Amino acid sequence: MSVNNGVDVEQLGQAVEAITEEPAIGRFQFRAETEWTEGLQCVTTIDDFDQAGDRIHTQEFTIEGDEPEQILGKRTAPNAVELLLAALGSCLSVGYVANAAAMGIELDDLRFELEGDVDLRGFLGISEDVRAGYKSVTCTTYIDADTSAEELAELRDRVEATSPLMDSIVNAVPLETAVVAVRGDE
Repeated sequence: MSVNNGVDVEQLGQAVEAITEEPAIGRFQFRAETEWTEGLQCVTTIDDFDQAGDRIHTQEFTIEGDEPEQILGKRTAPNAVELLLAALGSCLSVGYVANAAAMGIELDDLRFELEGDVDLRGFLGISEDVRAGYKSVTCTTYIDADTSAEELAELRDRVEATSPLMDSIVNAVPLETAVVAVRGDE
């Protein structure tokens, strides 16, 4: 067994081969359920997902959300736009570690600093000329690895070309919404 950066490189290769031979194995549907608790606070529960049409039950996770006091919250948890930065950092971390392992690059340290600029005039409906979401996001990657600048550039290119979160942020993702009125016993 060859392990690099905590990743079983042989098992990674086998997964790539299996998905190449049978693409359905690589099809996942993830889900989350968010419930408002009070004020501007909510809790998101993540439990199961589908892989190739099979429901996979795993450990349940909860993620709390809130807003800073300056936006009428209590700051008991990060807000949604901060969680997006965290999700992007997590996705890039996975991408860098797995791709570095596959390329034979041993990482000594890896971290990301992410920043995003939001103008609340868009969110509050004050100005139609201002986006409701991030105006821009920057990500600085710090890597400590015994490898060449060329290999690090190749690693970056691989990660950025295959990051699901980067792809979802950079490219428009179709989003369907629905509202279901739920009333008590009438």
